Amino acid sequence: MSKPESIRIDEVEYVRKDSITFQPRGPRAIIVVDRGWIFAGDVTEKDGRILLDRAVWVFRWEGVGFDGVVADPKNSAVKLRKIPNQVNIPSDAEIFRVPVGADWGL
Repeated sequence: MSKPESIRIDEVEYVRKDSITFQPRGPRAIIVVDRGWIFAGDVTEKDGRILLDRAVWVFRWEGVGFDGVVADPKNSAVKLRKIPNQVNIPSDAEIFRVPVGADWGL
């Protein structure tokens, strides 16, 4: 039996979650900002701001260096926190960024 592609309830059409393909808004990167904050997300730059979608906060890590965090964000020593809203950072607060894969930290 085949699964339905969508269903309509009260004139609203709903589609299967697994049928949606998300298109990132920009390349994904880890952004290190002043005061020690570290975020990762899909980067867009606009009007002197760095905007991160699908963002995570690199909360802490233990027993691995920053290179270990970059290489394996799913390591139990790495603690990430998903951020439900877009992160909006002033461009001049950026110290450096590291490009990563499209699903890094998710």
